[in-house]
Amino acid sequence: MRHLIRANLLATLRNPLALIYGWLFPLIFLAGFWAIYARDPLPLALHAGQFFTITILGSAAFGLPTQMVAEREAGLWRLYALTPASRWRFVVALVLARALLLAGALLLQHGAARLLGMPPLPHPVSTVLALITASLCFLCLGGLIGTLVANVPAVQALGQCIFLPMLIIGGVAVPLASLPDWALPVSNLLPGRHAVVAIQTAVTGTGTRAAGFELALLAGHGALALLAAVLLFRWEPGQRLRPGWWLAAIAAAWLALAGLAHSRARPVPAPPDTAAAGVVADYVRAAGVAVPPAAAPAPPAAMAPPRVVTAPMPPAITAPVAPAPVALPAPDLDAIAFERLPPDAGLVAPIAAEPPDAALASALARIERQVAGWPPAGEGDAVQQVRSLLLIAAVPDLLQMDPLERHLPLLVQALLEQRFGAALPSLLAQIALHPDAGSLAARSQLPALGLPAHTGAQGPLRGRVMLYAFKLLGRVTGRRMGDPPPP
Repeated sequence: MRHLIRANLLATLRNPLALIYGWLFPLIFLAGFWAIYARDPLPLALHAGQFFTITILGSAAFGLPTQMVAEREAGLWRLYALTPASRWRFVVALVLARALLLAGALLLQHGAARLLGMPPLPHPVSTVLALITASLCFLCLGGLIGTLVANVPAVQALGQCIFLPMLIIGGVAVPLASLPDWALPVSNLLPGRHAVVAIQTAVTGTGTRAAGFELALLAGHGALALLAAVLLFRWEPGQRLRPGWWLAAIAAAWLALAGLAHSRARPVPAPPDTAAAGVVADYVRAAGVAVPPAAAPAPPAAMAPPRVVTAPMPPAITAPVAPAPVALPAPDLDAIAFERLPPDAGLVAPIAAEPPDAALASALARIERQVAGWPPAGEGDAVQQVRSLLLIAAVPDLLQMDPLERHLPLLVQALLEQRFGAALPSLLAQIALHPDAGSLAARSQLPALGLPAHTGAQGPLRGRVMLYAFKLLGRVTGRRMGDPPPP
């Protein structure tokens, strides 16, 4: 196996045109995504699943099968047939050699994306796992294409028949939210949808644990394609394909995978809402309502005990030592129109009404442990510390990291109440009514908590911080504990 992989690598590396196609085209795809989505709150990060999948799909649909057919037509495989390697070892070696070349292309693409503003990966191990699984799945599919077709023009024809549908109705180039209803069940037949979800969950989500089902589907598609490629393999270009009963069994297993994917399909996410969420005047009852600027911190004193939170909460938090209280006047709660805030069940500034499941509880517990030693939580005055902690809820909300985004506000609320006690309403009012004040530098340190950093314009993010300050102010004072009952 090692010698076969080395021979295939050398054969490809000695072909400059193959390297140009394999390593230049991913940069062209990346440049296209950057030109379209350069104004996103996180440049390129929200579409990493798409451009990484396109790179993998291009190598699988065209690069590997073209190499296979060209070598077979040139008679090179007659020499391989004289070696002790069986055909399954040879096919696997072809896939693994191309996977190593594809890894170089993905590294190059990621490096270029970082230069264009994409933030660091919050879950590098999960991202690598998702990329490896997706790459092997599609390369096994490419090995099947190379086995089926007889010449290079046929590779281009069959490759386009797979490449284009995945791009258009498979959720790879066109977001699922933009597809008509009839296309969503069809997309479950194609592994491109699952690759995008798995990679995107690793890049801007909570890691591949939340995309375990998609990874399992990719592994199933890859295994079926590899099995078919080995059973249909031929050393000579003139040999005829000899399908048998097993072909129907593989097709039935593939349809079963598609049916399972359809039965457990996730709700199609809406496009990320990157606009600023209102202004202060939208949430006050009269124009000109203001809070005096924060006074200097008062001498250290005993903090008031935290009030009991009635909303469903994650496990108890072990927070750092509470800062000294600040002398701020009590906010005029009657002047704030809490009923005008976006609903907790909506897309903007959501807050969960149900407890987290086991996977979410594990992710929240990990973030909880890391917040205890997070530097921004202890930097600056109390107002700045509250503002930095609100970013833990604001950034995932801006990126629509569902379902994590709906549970983080409760985690932040519990931490704030435990640290600031009776001073918290005044601190939240200061931030809500003055959203343009203070620093958002902590947004670049969110990867330490396993969350994506925010590198885009500050306006939309300040709007989310303002909304969560208003919402948590309503919760800690009992003025707004959740969505109002329907009329």
